[in-house]
Amino acid sequence: MQFEFATAARIIFGDGSAAQLPQLAQALGSHALLVTDSFQPVAVTQLIDALRDAGLPFSRFSLSGEPSVDVIDEAKAIAESAGCDLVISIGGGSVIDGGKASAALIPNQGAVLDYLEVIGAGKKLSADPLPFIALPTTAGTGAEVSKNAVLGSKAQRVKVSLRDNRMLADIALVDPLLTHSMPPAVTASTGMDALTQVLEPFVSHLATPLTDGMCSEGLRRAGRSLRRVYEQPNDAAARRDMALVSLLGGLALANAKLGAVHGFAGVLGGMYDAPHGAVCAALLPPVMAANIRALREREPENPALQRYEYAAQFLLFDRSATAQDAMDWIRDSSQEFSIPRLSAYGLRADDFDEIVAKSSASSSMKGNPITLTAVELTDILRAAL
Repeated sequence: MQFEFATAARIIFGDGSAAQLPQLAQALGSHALLVTDSFQPVAVTQLIDALRDAGLPFSRFSLSGEPSVDVIDEAKAIAESAGCDLVISIGGGSVIDGGKASAALIPNQGAVLDYLEVIGAGKKLSADPLPFIALPTTAGTGAEVSKNAVLGSKAQRVKVSLRDNRMLADIALVDPLLTHSMPPAVTASTGMDALTQVLEPFVSHLATPLTDGMCSEGLRRAGRSLRRVYEQPNDAAARRDMALVSLLGGLALANAKLGAVHGFAGVLGGMYDAPHGAVCAALLPPVMAANIRALREREPENPALQRYEYAAQFLLFDRSATAQDAMDWIRDSSQEFSIPRLSAYGLRADDFDEIVAKSSASSSMKGNPITLTAVELTDILRAAL
């Protein structure tokens, strides 16, 4: 048995932990690039005020929507002009990825495309990234502990990753109280993303004993709290559970990869204006069905078949639960959350060939428990349409 595990240098989790930000930031730098959402709830405004009151100089950079190649080039220019030696992200996964990419590229010469996989030159970072602190305000992506930043390219209509082990945050500061301001639709879509990210690494052929423990715990907590946090947004215990599910998923995916759901989701997110979590919710049941069918037909001894059964038992707190029961639960949850099918975002059958070709080349697809054929991938899209 051989495996590696890498994560953020320091993880701090708990209600109220965000209050430590000024002290932590001052120990890492003298002038911060502060990356935030364009919309800021009261809790985030208070954190920014606390940084100001502590006397830490910072240059603001607001992200509207998901980060793109052009946006990161702009952030890099602002940080270089201001002499920033630290990056802080306070926001959702897009904001954290934007800060993570900025921290990586500010000390490195050239444009973002020089370092991107798939659509860029794929160069390796020569200089270490700037110190980076991540504070998530949503419970979905686990970006605070992943080693890649997902960036969109409008020209290529795709999302790709900037990836390096050194991009892991110096401090992941996870305060579940920051997630209480999420509206129901965001709570639902990010929660479905978090669920997907503890399921896919669990059945990945790259799973390890460490990631197994994280995924099984995440599945249990998602099973008891995903619906509850949607129905009762102020339930602090459910918010804590889902913040931890997100964190555990980020830890797992950074070390065991994901699968076909995210292989598709990155491509679909680049081609259509669709929330990432909603895309995952629509794709998860048909991907599970396709994987299980392919495993039974071509690799019946593959341990992923049994892992799907275990995942269902963890999720549903039922030792007799089957993978089909889990798929039904996920479909029912999507209906309860009013998450639409992919046709609502403009997906058309005419685009299937392009989507399958792009998805097959994605990094996430390499973690899938079995290699799916183009026909199987097309059938998944048709089922999610």
